[in-house]
Amino acid sequence: VFQSHEEDDRKVRRREKNRVAAQRSRKKQTQKADKLHEEYESLEQENTSLKREIGKLTDEMKHLSEVLKDHEKICPLLHCPMNFVTVPRPDALASCLPR
Repeated sequence: VFQSHEEDDRKVRRREKNRVAAQRSRKKQTQKADKLHEEYESLEQENTSLKREIGKLTDEMKHLSEVLKDHEKICPLLHCPMNFVTVPRPDALASCLPR
């Protein structure tokens, strides 16, 4: 009878210890899941922001490419015959610039 009572106490303590450990484990899993969800949300926001920035930079690049293309049509330096001279002279550049 004495041994049975001792075994019962041990079982109760073991069950309680196990219950507390399981509770701690579930809490830890929940915290980990919450942290991952927060990280996911943050990365989604960053991704959206970066996509928006890519869009703006792409638009700016298209605009600047058009500006450059339009400029190349009228650029006196690109159309100056002095550019074909192999030894550049300082006065050659001045002769190509509009006055």
